Amino acid sequence: MKARVTVTLKNGVLDPQGKAIEGALGALGFSGIGGVRQGKVFDIELDGRDAAAARTDLAAMCEKLLANTVIENYSIEIL
Repeated sequence: MKARVTVTLKNGVLDPQGKAIEGALGALGFSGIGGVRQGKVFDIELDGRDAAAARTDLAAMCEKLLANTVIENYSIEIL
């Protein structure tokens, strides 16, 4: 089973990397760009076929390692 975990900064948390990307896109001639936020994507292969158990395990992984839940949100998608 494959899963994708997406981790993004919570609203209100400053994102200097996103701001730098936004500025770089403007410098490259792309107009109308605003509010760029950067994040992380983890593609994970799991043994088993129980999607509910996989979601539980993935949530535990996020809470313990993959996301800093003080400043980041995460979403889990079973592929």
